[in-house]
Amino acid sequence: MASASVVTAGPTFQLPFPCGETWVGNSKSRAHTAGNEIDFNGSAGDGNGDLGRTVVAAAAGTVVMSEYRTTDGFGNVVKIRHSDGSVTLYAHLNARSVAKGATVAQGQKIGTVGKTSEKYTMLAHLHYEQRTSSGSIVPATFNGVRFRYPNQTLTSKNCGGGERPTPTPTPTPPPSNGGNPYSGTEVCGAGFKQIDSATLGSAGRVVLLYSASSGQNCVVTLRNGTSGKAAMRAYLEVEGQARKTAQGSFQYYAGPVRAKAARTCIKWGGAIGSAKYDSPREHCD
Repeated sequence: MASASVVTAGPTFQLPFPCGETWVGNSKSRAHTAGNEIDFNGSAGDGNGDLGRTVVAAAAGTVVMSEYRTTDGFGNVVKIRHSDGSVTLYAHLNARSVAKGATVAQGQKIGTVGKTSEKYTMLAHLHYEQRTSSGSIVPATFNGVRFRYPNQTLTSKNCGGGERPTPTPTPTPPPSNGGNPYSGTEVCGAGFKQIDSATLGSAGRVVLLYSASSGQNCVVTLRNGTSGKAAMRAYLEVEGQARKTAQGSFQYYAGPVRAKAARTCIKWGGAIGSAKYDSPREHCD
């Protein structure tokens, strides 16, 4: 057996799972085009047993993509750009925990394992890639050692204390523009947890929450600027049902809009002024 090659340039990537967890990586999927992509499962042949397990950042960086994609079959996908320009990609996520533009630390939760895709039918797993700054998919390294293709079982050393994101200065808002005192959880109520979000330019964001106990989704649009009022909208459309919308002139938020959608596809979104977000058909599990 060839000895493992040690890599020292660039960030020291760690396994994209919490410290101490053991995962099986495999690169043999017929959907892989470069041969360096890795599909991770918690154990061989575990079916959908990994659905909803935590996915973390392999290294610190900036989120350059957090969206649901249809054309390439990635479904819910997050991309993170790192200090040397390299990129890591995390696909088929059941839920995304970070938005585009966010800075993340190594080991920070960015989503959960899923099986989302408009192109492929699959069991739950994490599709993972390491890419160069130009987009080429390269052999992955974890803890400075190249992954032993085509498959290898690894235990995560993503235990904190690694590379941290470069701090981004927090802009000082104008005196008349205090912070919004509300969060999505406060507006939707106890038991709701955020599972997705989308930015509305500099105006604010729209968030999607879910309550496991009630099987309800909830959508709220939140302003960044809170002086005066603005035209705002929040909506939720459960597949097979009429769209529910809250809109008007509000100071802090539009919504909440709630509907039961357990194991049912939805569309959701919102707007503040001319800035708007409309999701694709998603969150079907």
